[in-house]
Amino acid sequence: MVAKTIDLLVALPIKQKNVVVINLKQKYNMIYANSHMTTISEQKSNLLEQFNKTRDRTLKLVETLEKDDFIVQTAPFMSPPKWHLGHVSWLFEIVMSKTTKNYKIYSQEFNEYLNSYYHQFGEPHDKDKRGTATRPTIDQILEYFHMISHNVADILQNELLDDKTKQLYFMAIHHECQHQELLVYDLQHLLASRYRPITTNPLPTPSKQEPKSVKIDGGLYSMGYSGNQYCYDIELPEHKVYLNDYKIDVFPITNGQYIEFMEDGGYNNFRYWLSDGWDKVQNDKWNAPMYWEKVDGVWMTNDFLGKRKVNPNESVCHVSFYEADAYSKWAGKRLPTEAEWEKAACWDEKTQTKTIFPWGDKQPDINRANLLESYLWNCTEIGAYPNGKSHYGCQQMIGDVWEWTSSEFTGYPGFKSGFSEYNDKWFANQKVLRGGSFGTPSISVRGSYRNFFRLDERWLFSGFRCAEDI
Repeated sequence: MVAKTIDLLVALPIKQKNVVVINLKQKYNMIYANSHMTTISEQKSNLLEQFNKTRDRTLKLVETLEKDDFIVQTAPFMSPPKWHLGHVSWLFEIVMSKTTKNYKIYSQEFNEYLNSYYHQFGEPHDKDKRGTATRPTIDQILEYFHMISHNVADILQNELLDDKTKQLYFMAIHHECQHQELLVYDLQHLLASRYRPITTNPLPTPSKQEPKSVKIDGGLYSMGYSGNQYCYDIELPEHKVYLNDYKIDVFPITNGQYIEFMEDGGYNNFRYWLSDGWDKVQNDKWNAPMYWEKVDGVWMTNDFLGKRKVNPNESVCHVSFYEADAYSKWAGKRLPTEAEWEKAACWDEKTQTKTIFPWGDKQPDINRANLLESYLWNCTEIGAYPNGKSHYGCQQMIGDVWEWTSSEFTGYPGFKSGFSEYNDKWFANQKVLRGGSFGTPSISVRGSYRNFFRLDERWLFSGFRCAEDI
């Protein structure tokens, strides 16, 4: 990348001792008091606006945490909130270091702790031990967060940026949005019902629905992102795939349906399970989705809404690929491929066109999908979002739960990496999920967006719907 001559406003060094954490909202407002000045271009104005909204949303997620909450790592697969705040800021600093002449990384200590898996920037810190590091402190991380916010806002507001640099900043914004969702996963594991969100909205009242499926004609389908806004490299290039005729569920599988599988001995019959999945069931003694517990003969869960009876009409959540695959076999069906899922979500048979979202090309809103900005803090019941249905009539394909597919996560034919060591290093032993969850920020998700996790992971907000051959 071509270095640019940018006079950065360098913040004062972080105090090493006796740092007092002031009200997060107050500090944020101080920093962004002058962030909405007229910018050089419409695109740049949008970039600054997205940056401000994203940083604000991150702070809102942690605003009610106690100081001790920031440093706890409750499992190897999660990260302390402190680390998330620092890591998303660190990536912005990396972008500044790549696009600003003579930029010097603020702190080598911070750089080592906040690096996750980028070997090009030094040896990454051991993920399993993020919660054992008491330095940098949470006070220092918060100061770092605001320093980076100030410097980036100054650049976006006042400097002329080329398209490549703008794309890097957009990437960093979207990266922070991804970590907002990861942070919500971690808050569920760390606090569950003890978490106190700044904003909570009532759950929508669904219309009564019965599980059903819809037939979709096969043939050639152009898979991948087809819009002109920001997307990830793994959504490109758009390419043709051939599909046979198939059927797909209109709704995600519900808790009630999944309980039927459990009560029929689903976790005790090896015939439904892949070999590695069966080993996982046996070794880890799985007998229900994560966070479920049977109390006095009743299945209970502990989530953001409290310790409560499992709602049979909600989408099943916190299941691994192995569990989704086993249920599908038990039901005499299968998981859809990601191409089948995407066509069911985005293809308009009448007009022979593809839309960005199931309902069209308009961005998600609270009337169409349950995403992070809905602030519901849980999956909704099926039938809660009829306004978000696809052209085929499939519902809740955006939001609520990420949906497992049977597809391996790898690059599309002709894939070109947009940022090395970001997505492409994970092209092995991962399955693709589609659709987003109630923890996904709205700018992060589209019908073409591809999430990916290992087959045994279930701490994410993951569910599924089934497909079947015709």
